[in-house]
Amino acid sequence: MNKLLLVILTLFLSTSSFARDISGVLVDGADTPLPFATITISGTTQSATSDEDGRFIIETEMEEALILVISSLGYQRTSVKVEAGSGDVQLGKITMREDMLGLDEVVITGTMRETFVKASPIKVEVIKAERLLNNIPAVNLMDGLQLINGVQEVNACGVCFTNSISINGLPGPYTAVLMDGTPIYGNLASVYGLNGIPTQMIDRFEVVKGPSSTLYGSEAIAGVINIITKDPQGEPLLAVDVMGTSHLEGFGNIALAAKTGNWSSFSGINFTSMNQFQDFNDDGFGDRIGMDRLSLFSKWSLKRPDHKKFMIAGKLYLEDRWNGVRDFFVDRNYRTLRGNDSIYGESIYTQRGEVFGTYDLPGAEDVRVDYSLSWHDQDSYYGSDLYMAQQGIGFANLVWTKPLRKHTLTSGVTQRVQFYDDNTVATNEDLRNNPERQYIPGAFIEDEWSPNARWTLLGGMRLDHYVNHGLIPSPRVSVKMNTNEWTSVRLNAGTGFKIVNLFTEDHAFITGQRTVELKEQLDPERSWNTSLNFNHIHSLWNTSGMFDMDVYYTRFSNKIVPDYDTPNKIIYANANGLAESYGLAASFNQQFSFPLAYNIGINLNRATTTEWDDQEWSTEAIPFAPLWSGVFTLNYRWERRKVDFAYTTTITGPMSLPEVFDLDAEGEPLGTPKSTTSQPFSIHNIQITKQWSKRDLEIYGGVQNIFNFRQTETPLVGLNDPNSPAGFSPYFDTSYSYGSIHGREFFLGLRFQFDPKVK
Repeated sequence: MNKLLLVILTLFLSTSSFARDISGVLVDGADTPLPFATITISGTTQSATSDEDGRFIIETEMEEALILVISSLGYQRTSVKVEAGSGDVQLGKITMREDMLGLDEVVITGTMRETFVKASPIKVEVIKAERLLNNIPAVNLMDGLQLINGVQEVNACGVCFTNSISINGLPGPYTAVLMDGTPIYGNLASVYGLNGIPTQMIDRFEVVKGPSSTLYGSEAIAGVINIITKDPQGEPLLAVDVMGTSHLEGFGNIALAAKTGNWSSFSGINFTSMNQFQDFNDDGFGDRIGMDRLSLFSKWSLKRPDHKKFMIAGKLYLEDRWNGVRDFFVDRNYRTLRGNDSIYGESIYTQRGEVFGTYDLPGAEDVRVDYSLSWHDQDSYYGSDLYMAQQGIGFANLVWTKPLRKHTLTSGVTQRVQFYDDNTVATNEDLRNNPERQYIPGAFIEDEWSPNARWTLLGGMRLDHYVNHGLIPSPRVSVKMNTNEWTSVRLNAGTGFKIVNLFTEDHAFITGQRTVELKEQLDPERSWNTSLNFNHIHSLWNTSGMFDMDVYYTRFSNKIVPDYDTPNKIIYANANGLAESYGLAASFNQQFSFPLAYNIGINLNRATTTEWDDQEWSTEAIPFAPLWSGVFTLNYRWERRKVDFAYTTTITGPMSLPEVFDLDAEGEPLGTPKSTTSQPFSIHNIQITKQWSKRDLEIYGGVQNIFNFRQTETPLVGLNDPNSPAGFSPYFDTSYSYGSIHGREFFLGLRFQFDPKVK
């Protein structure tokens, strides 16, 4: 019996001697713990998951040397070698590097449901908030767009500098901007609301180029930008970001996160102050706006027993924007000079409120409601002309997602109501006010079929009903083929449509002294698009990287084109021919084993309108669409000192400009217009960020527009009319604005966060 016990004890001890614990702590580049990463022993099924402090323990009976493979969403896959032995192994801190390629990012925009970038049949580009903060002093969404190849900020006015988002050379109102998947920035807000989206609330934004009306309806002709807001559960208790510039601009963000019962919340305030008159081009008008801007944001998330989502968020945006001649600008004189008929200035008061969110219905089925409600109020003067407008949009989208073997069906119904009123002829009929009210119901269905690992096919259809236009269909089809594990090809084709709300979208008719002429009742614009995408993940010189190329073509019918060729007028009509946008976009990025990464992107684009004119076809370039553009970013991290270096360059090629005329000594237009083609230009920026104590404190600074580029000509025309005060000439025009006149700017900022959850 004793011998038997001895044998059992010996076997137990010998077996136990084979078992050993391998432990460590996972952190990111800022030394912040990395939770919920997966740690696997290569060649086995043994795995573990890191806890909230980034710690992990994996038990094995293997005595020989082994490899741990560590993976985490948003980070490069890391391999760690463990030497042979029988005792416990403590690996210490293991630093995970951010994945520049982003192939394992979860995206929702392309198919209206969660999927990975690599697996999506629709190409989706993702810009995370961390990349914004490390590359440029992004204050709001518009600042971050320069990191995306083929996407530009378009300036609509050389006095008040309102702007919009252009994708592949198409005008700003053709881009649908979503907040957490819900359309919220249409029409009036596409000109005056986008600057009020602070980076403080952005987790990432996703970009889909090409018509997306099948899922998102009108305004999605050029593409979609979906802003994904931060999850309250992952935010620190307190976060502060303040920055100042050499042009005496001040920016700030303060955010708080809290937990009350099952509710997690994230709330913040964002402010901007700009009150310095500068006139480097000596045209008598300010080279930038004066501004007081305030954004309040709050997001609440409920932890439900069934783990389904219930999120509600709200934002209040207040902006006081002004610019003009010196006497109008300085000492806030605009407050008493608004509407003056001899001292020119533009003053715009904007108030905007938004509520949006998502609610997953209880039950076994994947059914949710996305909803949004917004109200936009504008009180503005352009010289002596008063423009007042109110717009309200209510939106609800019921979405049902159903997996069926190798198919995934996504279907839903949409309800949208719109209200618009202003003091122009747009809402006045027979001297009576007649606000525009629209009810727009719609339905869509889409099927994604993956017969095997190599092929994915997607087809969809949407129907929207408009009182004035009836049913409008929007089909699309996509095919994705994986030629191997590292190479894929996507082919997409679809249609888009756009109901034009001219007076809420085109800023030109209310700034300057042009009058509007409508040749006809404007019909909806329609587009047909096809694109081919090639994507290859490479491992050149023992590095990782990606080559991506798109060839695209979009054709429009009923394209509404503003004609600026007649002095003092803007004439709008549906094109009696066609409009086209086509080109090629390519990008190449590389991430080295040491902390250096770069990205190069170039976009070649041609956007034109072709019309029948005087017994022949005439083709002209669409204004403000660059023939080519490019972006370059370079990032390096000095690990030992926790310092990040970032260099960013954007290059803009020649573009067509409106035909405008300078005046002679008598105040009459010259016979020859100013150049109708701009010169290429580039903007270079550098930023250095120093971190302390797990990113609790960061100081960043740098230079924007290093080489001090400014548009060589004033963006204003008709300033030297001897018969009128500056700005009040019948030939005064603000549309000749294609590049920055802001000049070089130094900036310095500080970020601080406090989070007792992080040890």
